Amino acid sequence: MAQEEPDLVRRRAFIVQFRAETDFTQARCTGRVEHMVSGQATHFQSLEELLAFLTRILMTVRAQPPPTT
Repeated sequence: MAQEEPDLVRRRAFIVQFRAETDFTQARCTGRVEHMVSGQATHFQSLEELLAFLTRILMTVRAQPPPTT
């Protein structure tokens, strides 16, 4: 019987660092994001760029089978 994966797992974890000039009320969102497991990282200049990176990584993670224990 397959074991269910917990909701919060490391392979779906990210570090997001926002630059000081980020101001969501002014639609300014800049910084850096890194996927914890793969180490893939990018700088982003907009919320759209941040979400595109997150989506790309999460689609890859979703396609991989969960690790076995």
